[in-house]
Amino acid sequence: MDKNRIEGTKHQVSGSVKETVGKATGDRSQQVEGNLQKNAGKVQREVGKAADDVRDARDD
Repeated sequence: MDKNRIEGTKHQVSGSVKETVGKATGDRSQQVEGNLQKNAGKVQREVGKAADDVRDARDD
């Protein structure tokens, strides 16, 4: 499993938590920061998935 998949998932979860806390406390900047981090984590995870797919295709 590519390192980007793991790190991306961590960022996605952390961003979701920040976003939720921001919504609950009314802290708009924390909510936006969490949303950005969550989406960046999704992108990073997809990059890792693509790298795994390429590696798997080479192995076949």
